[in-house]
Amino acid sequence: DELFWSKDGDLHSVPALKPAVPRKPRVRRVARRVTGTHGLIRDVKTHFERGRPVDEGDYLKPYKRLLVDVTASKAGLDKALAFANDFFNALESAGHRVIFAPAGEQLRRGEVDEHEQPKKRQDYYHSRLWSPQRPTVVYIGTVAIGLAVVEMSEPVVMRYVNGKYIRDADYVPPRISRRYVDHSWTTTKEVPCGRLRLIAYSPYWTVAWSTQWQETRKAPLTRELRAIVKALEEAAVELIEKLNEAARQAEIERLERLAAEERRRQEEDRRRVQQSVKDSQAQLVQIIQAWADVMNVERFLKGVQDR
Repeated sequence: DELFWSKDGDLHSVPALKPAVPRKPRVRRVARRVTGTHGLIRDVKTHFERGRPVDEGDYLKPYKRLLVDVTASKAGLDKALAFANDFFNALESAGHRVIFAPAGEQLRRGEVDEHEQPKKRQDYYHSRLWSPQRPTVVYIGTVAIGLAVVEMSEPVVMRYVNGKYIRDADYVPPRISRRYVDHSWTTTKEVPCGRLRLIAYSPYWTVAWSTQWQETRKAPLTRELRAIVKALEEAAVELIEKLNEAARQAEIERLERLAAEERRRQEEDRRRVQQSVKDSQAQLVQIIQAWADVMNVERFLKGVQDR
């Protein structure tokens, strides 16, 4: 929630974070259990489905960017939104707010890897996934933790037939004919597999931290909601410590920069003083030489006059 606004665009300084979650989170007694459709999930399915044109079975890319951080294919969208809704309700039931990151706090979105078996990315890697305008975060006390739900992908052998790719397992070879030649080939592509991964990360630029949970064919993530909520509560305490340490290191670096700048300024002052002395000495030598020339002329004229 935005706390300050100013006409000239300069935000007030945000007070330093203080531990709002104890090291051993107390058991919260909730007056009512949050159910129903969460506000971030309500009416978003239409925006995901009416997005940019994508290949059949590929990840959806909605035009609207201020949406919940869910990455899925059309076939896996319902499952991903249902899990995100249950997960957000579980967090709200524990007393934690799940919202879009406030614009004034400049929180970043962490990296999202869709591969079920994560691969080592190169510097030139360009993600083909959709990304939201602002990250989805949960506030545990005063600490924000970024959340992203992504449908994982797995390598599948695909066959190119008649201008599009289909699974090689679904390919039916045509009957052999002299007039017909089947021009097709196979390749391996990453295809959404329907299994989900939950990524929790630090949305603060000063701290790099993330953790994730992913489901298997036999163990869906919906069974681990309580454990995930508890893990996030414990992670919030560690994140506060890391943020405080990062702030301390940033202050040390700021003081070191100021000291280095002061040293450079003093060194520049000494250099200017030395240059000024050298310039003054050179000017004095010129004056002495000019004076000597004048005296020589006067002595010469006086000698001529006496002669």
